[in-house]
Amino acid sequence: MHRHEGPPLRKFVTVITAAVLLGTAATGVLIATYDDRPPWATDIAYEGGYLQAVRITKWRALRDGECTDMERQGMGGARAVHDPAAWVDGCLDGAAGRPSRNQGIVR
Repeated sequence: MHRHEGPPLRKFVTVITAAVLLGTAATGVLIATYDDRPPWATDIAYEGGYLQAVRITKWRALRDGECTDMERQGMGGARAVHDPAAWVDGCLDGAAGRPSRNQGIVR
């Protein structure tokens, strides 16, 4: 005679069903909370502005307001959409030659 080892089938199915429902509910809460904006969107926007400024060699113009103008004209791209102010801050830090505020930080 074959002896069954492990949890009863009914208990196993109940636990799996509960886990799937809990996972679905957690996913729904995350989507409702963040929708199209990821939780780290400010960091993404800042780094996008920082890298843009580092690539441009006319730093004086960037510091004198061109970072803000570039963001207004949509030159920041998809990264600036998440947090335009952080994008401009990153652009200004890059233009000033300061290190990125996120560099070396473990969050």
